[in-house]
Amino acid sequence: MDKLTEIINHKKREVETRKGLYPVRLLEQSIFFPTKSLSLKHYIKREDKSGIIAEIKRKSPSKGDINPYVSVERTSIGYMQAGASALSILTDKEFFGGSNDDLVVARRFNFCPILRKEFIIDEYQIVESKSIGADAILLIAAVLNENELQALTRFAHSLQLEVLIEVHDESELDRCVKANSDLVGVNNRNLRTFEVDLNHSIRLAEKLSGDVVKIAESGIDSATTAAHLRQNGFDGFLIGERFMKTARPEIAAGEFIKELNQLEAKQKSNATIKA
Repeated sequence: MDKLTEIINHKKREVETRKGLYPVRLLEQSIFFPTKSLSLKHYIKREDKSGIIAEIKRKSPSKGDINPYVSVERTSIGYMQAGASALSILTDKEFFGGSNDDLVVARRFNFCPILRKEFIIDEYQIVESKSIGADAILLIAAVLNENELQALTRFAHSLQLEVLIEVHDESELDRCVKANSDLVGVNNRNLRTFEVDLNHSIRLAEKLSGDVVKIAESGIDSATTAAHLRQNGFDGFLIGERFMKTARPEIAAGEFIKELNQLEAKQKSNATIKA
């Protein structure tokens, strides 16, 4: 059994347990439930922001512990002060060391879009996402068929949540488009082997229509790589491990964003000179 299958099997059991402990009627009583969501698409496109979705990730199946004792309050506030466009909070506990409380803390201290990074397979998890303060959810095309992607996207939209659908190869792109996704994330990491191919985003970028908000995910370890991906049509980047493996992720993010801004300013200057 590969790691992705193991995660999804565990998630199915977890969701059934949570349905009994925290029924939908209870989740709908959350103070966050009636709150208007912020647009992740809009913040990614804002010219005064970096396009970076900065992630809080305590551990991963492939790397083990990354930053298990991170301060969500300090790091999330620092990310936004550094110029990140949005936050991504991993809420899976078993494999990534996160929790719903991590997202709640980030929500309380930040006015910005928050993506709930989770293995969502059931409408219940979408209600749960709204109840803990998320503005957008992740759907992974590799674990959902065409009907499931469409149904879960429609349900998320009915709760005013945006949807980032993650794809890994060309075969998943059509299903993503049919589901009317708000954003498309191209993951450089193979979710079954957890190997990273940094050229994967570039190969798929040309397959996406120009009006789709495109996010490059995983393995973006330098500002040079991010700038190159932007030149190849990507609007934003989801970056977690690059920042989280340091003692102060928010400082690492600030340095990364500063370098990215400098590189892109130089690229624009060079383009103007050539023109």
